[in-house]
Amino acid sequence: MTQQGVRRTADQVLALAPDAASRTAGSKLGAAGPWSGTGCSDEGTVWGLCKGGGSEPYRTVVDVADGTGPAYECSCPSRKSPCKHALGLLLLWSGGEVPAGRAPDWAEEWIAARRGRPREDREGGARGSVSGSADPEAARRRAQRRAERVTAGVTELEQRLADLLRSGLAAAGQAGYGLWEETAARMVDAQAPGLAGRVRELGAIAASGPGWPVRLLEECALLHLLDQGWLHRDRLPDALAATVRSRVGLPAAPDGPPLRDDWLVLAQYDTADTRLTTRRVWLHGVASGRTALLLSYGAAGRAPELALPVGLTLDAEVSAYPGAGQRRASLGERFGPPAPASVRPPGVTTAEAAARYGAALRDDPWLDSVPVTLDAVVPAPDGDSWQLADAAGDTALPLAPAAVSRPGLWRLVALSGGAPVKVFGECGHRGFTPLTAWPAGPGEAVRLC
Repeated sequence: MTQQGVRRTADQVLALAPDAASRTAGSKLGAAGPWSGTGCSDEGTVWGLCKGGGSEPYRTVVDVADGTGPAYECSCPSRKSPCKHALGLLLLWSGGEVPAGRAPDWAEEWIAARRGRPREDREGGARGSVSGSADPEAARRRAQRRAERVTAGVTELEQRLADLLRSGLAAAGQAGYGLWEETAARMVDAQAPGLAGRVRELGAIAASGPGWPVRLLEECALLHLLDQGWLHRDRLPDALAATVRSRVGLPAAPDGPPLRDDWLVLAQYDTADTRLTTRRVWLHGVASGRTALLLSYGAAGRAPELALPVGLTLDAEVSAYPGAGQRRASLGERFGPPAPASVRPPGVTTAEAAARYGAALRDDPWLDSVPVTLDAVVPAPDGDSWQLADAAGDTALPLAPAAVSRPGLWRLVALSGGAPVKVFGECGHRGFTPLTAWPAGPGEAVRLC
């Protein structure tokens, strides 16, 4: 965002959210319904009144002219920055639904104080370039306060895990989902959305079918490991400490140098809930051999704006996010439209794919899967499920249960016809999820998701 009016897309706005709960809540406010008195100025101020639970609406103002990133002020009691009202206002503005106008007194006073200029100077018509100054000390204090809240939440979670093991796992199956939801809410209050998500997964495991105590114990152990990683993060290597922060749910910005390459679009698929759609795009660098994951978000029923055609290449720059073994990256400058590609990603055997996942767990023990391209595999029935078997060997990878029920499985079977195919997908402890396939001979990539 700049004062010249360059707006962020919806997924860029949602990327500012401090946690998943704020992202979901903010997306609900990205429509005009609860808003009144909205407006924006040439100097990069956006304001509005949002109807809340009280008699008076919340006053929300955002400074979008700050080159270091937007700054926010809201009269709501939330301690999060940005709060859901600021996210909703930015979503409304990004959709072109905020008219130009003159800021009300309350917004003028805040923006004048923030930019360090007397209000009368602003009203005198100064329209030059304005940029807020970053306050490193204030940022450090905010980060320290959040770390203290996370530490308090982690300590509480450790006590709850100890109570669970002391009383026995059988009691977890009788407690119901409410216990886990209440614990997850406590983690949200502690500004640790990553922990909240993992706690909610525990609630889904309890009494979920034969063998659930074993699965619950495994997940509790991983959660305990994450807690201890946070509490002793100062003793960890920098890359692993960054991974712990990411898994806990602390936001991070890409810190890797931009890497320009011809990026082959390996796969693209969406996961959605009632308010938010998350799009995952896998890329393969033709020259660098790097595999990168792009995440994009759509709010309030809107599809994510990032859409890249599978099987084509894109001449562009990407920057990696911090963390050991992390694949996530940010898409930077593009140097042309997607172009047809004759290249395919190099592949490995099923045994090598399993070994690759095992090696990745050393850097990130909480990793569900890794991106893998399998060479010369044949889809084959395996009892009530399916597997991908090496055409020239005696090893195979089972398909993940969720992949067996997808229509893409039958597209893969039809493409193969009993012959070997190249398949890109995600390989993890639940099995292999095929996302894209190529025939043995000439032919275009076939989406399986």
